Amino acid sequence: QVQLVESGGGLVQPGGSLTLSCAASGFTFSRYTMSWYRQAPGKEREVVAGITSYGGDTNYADSMKGRFTISRDNAKNTVYLQMNSLKPEDTAVYYCNAVRRAYGHDYWGQGTQVTVSS
Repeated sequence: QVQLVESGGGLVQPGGSLTLSCAASGFTFSRYTMSWYRQAPGKEREVVAGITSYGGDTNYADSMKGRFTISRDNAKNTVYLQMNSLKPEDTAVYYCNAVRRAYGHDYWGQGTQVTVSS
């Protein structure tokens, strides 16, 4: 069965760093585009960053460029989100997403809470 399990969230002070991990199982991880999304209270879910199946291309939402880095390790079936220079407005639940459009597959994790506060 497909599973995406996020970890690494928590409470961090403004300016701090966190690294989120998403461990995947139940599908051929290396064939999927992986993304991180986030949803803040009262707001719609928004894309944070994405990485292609073999890691050749990455993309970021404008407000995350230069602060966040997405990466993947296909040998470990894991995607990461390194977050630096965190701001209070980065507070949200962060979700891992796996997509393989040719097969109509779209999988989500349960989310991990990131709170940026002093």
